[in-house]
Amino acid sequence: MKKTLALLLSLLLAFSLFACGEKALDGDGLTEASTTEPVIIPENPVIRLSTTTSVNDSGLLPAIVPVFEAATGYTVEITSAGSGAAIEKGRTGDADLLLVHSKASEEEFLAEGWSPARIPFMYNYFVIVGPANDPAGVASATSASEALKKIAESSSTFISRGDDSGTHKAELKIWDTAGITPAGDWYVSAGQGMGAVLNMAAEQQAYTLTDKATYLAHEQKSQLAMLLEKNDELKNTYSLLAISPEKWPDTNIAGAQAFIEWITSAEGYKLIDEYGVNEYGEQLFFTMPAESLTVPVTSNTEPDAPTEEATTLPLAA
Repeated sequence: MKKTLALLLSLLLAFSLFACGEKALDGDGLTEASTTEPVIIPENPVIRLSTTTSVNDSGLLPAIVPVFEAATGYTVEITSAGSGAAIEKGRTGDADLLLVHSKASEEEFLAEGWSPARIPFMYNYFVIVGPANDPAGVASATSASEALKKIAESSSTFISRGDDSGTHKAELKIWDTAGITPAGDWYVSAGQGMGAVLNMAAEQQAYTLTDKATYLAHEQKSQLAMLLEKNDELKNTYSLLAISPEKWPDTNIAGAQAFIEWITSAEGYKLIDEYGVNEYGEQLFFTMPAESLTVPVTSNTEPDAPTEEATTLPLAA
């Protein structure tokens, strides 16, 4: 009888210790112990991401990259510049992955063999901003090309990035559609990034073309009115391009693929689609259907928004 009682007491003690082991003591008392498995650090944990200023200055990458890093064990080293300079880092071997928005330059990069695939995956909109009194009458324009034509005809000051960025190339394309080669004292080529150009436009009460997300995140936005937005000519598509290891053998292709798969996953797309809603009261970036990707994704595209076909990424051996 005593042996049986001792055995029962031992079993109760063991059960009690096991139950306590399932709890962790914090500053406020007992909490459930984490059951999250530890993240395995990749063999090559650093991903060099060369990107355009808009996704960085808008706050999108600072908001979502830490989530990727925590989930995967990778560290993302971000350098941002105009798309032309960002793409060039892929040619010089100073990047593992590009996130840019200059379709013609991306296709040229792809044709030269620097990347195995171009993957369009999200878009936002450029907007035309300027002085609130709108001397050129941009707000009454029905298209971006008509808006720029009004600016040229009124000789109102326009600040161009002039830096071979995706934004600069988009601006030049709109001028071309308008049948105008901009020149004269009213047209200022800054050779600067988007933040600096918005500062100049605010100081000079001038017009400029910017992506909406960077404008809304900019400290000088109250000095400039948003005069034209969500026009077909103002759609701004972003793509991912991993750098081919055939060009640069030390490319972290595994890291590039991991980032591509994560950002185009349901989790990544959700973070992109939700960005800006709390901060600015509206969605700023819109993910694109990507059925041909090798990973399942969901998308929250804007209703009736134009889409661009994505490309399967042949990275894995």
